[in-house]
Amino acid sequence: MWDTYKRGFQAYLQLEKSLADHTVAAYGRDLEHLTRYLEGAGYSGGPDTIGLRQLQDFARQVAELGMSAASQSRILSGIRTFYKYCVTEGIVREDPTLLLETPKQKRALPDVLSFEEIERLIDSIDLSKPEGTRNKAMLETLYSCGLRVTELIGLRLSQLYLDLGFIRVIGKGDKERLIPIGSSAIQYLELYRDTVRRQLAIQKGHEDFIFLNKRGKQLSRVMVFYIIKSLAQTSGIQKTISPHTFRHSFATHLIEGGADLRAVQEMLGHASITTTEIYTHLDRQFLRDTLSKYHPAFSL
Repeated sequence: MWDTYKRGFQAYLQLEKSLADHTVAAYGRDLEHLTRYLEGAGYSGGPDTIGLRQLQDFARQVAELGMSAASQSRILSGIRTFYKYCVTEGIVREDPTLLLETPKQKRALPDVLSFEEIERLIDSIDLSKPEGTRNKAMLETLYSCGLRVTELIGLRLSQLYLDLGFIRVIGKGDKERLIPIGSSAIQYLELYRDTVRRQLAIQKGHEDFIFLNKRGKQLSRVMVFYIIKSLAQTSGIQKTISPHTFRHSFATHLIEGGADLRAVQEMLGHASITTTEIYTHLDRQFLRDTLSKYHPAFSL
């Protein structure tokens, strides 16, 4: 019975929501968790026969499996999306997930590099090697634009508007956004594009990707992680860092500099402002100094 609903939900996510294949697959797994539970518990009806009590029982079972609060929330989010679809399609009259509680999560504050540490790390790149020019262009772009690693490796020549000082990025859910890019990143992107990249034997299907490996293929996520780990070790930085550290640092430095939260949200491609707000908690002293400077009733 549920197979028809699963196929309809999948089509809805792909066609109406335009979600990426891996996101659609993740929602499908969430729904599969629910249907397996319902089958095991003896429920034989469709989505319209399931109420809040059954969903609460399902949520308790997920918690008892020992999953983290984040994983539990991820699954319940998928179930909520499914029931929104059901309401839209008239499969159910009321959404039973509206009162379904989400597990409380501890939000870990991300590691951040100071501007001096980022400069030290980038300056440790060996520019005498062809890949050094690529790596410099790559990390300058990563920090200048606050990109996700998947956005970085997916960046294409056709998405560069360097004469205007912007790049066009395809983010989560295939959503596009224009991001300003700094002069240093532009300089090294142009240098890499016009010199090193032109010397590569570029493989068919990879002609438009900017960052390529020695074999002329799109650079992988794993390789970007490896490059950054290696540079951190070379530059003597002891923090545990990854490509995402550059994104965290980009956002933190902007907000510490007084940037508008909505502008930072737009540049990061966050769907919700609450995701961006985590960066306001990273530097308590900065916040205290700001309040002291601008709030007439505040004193240290």
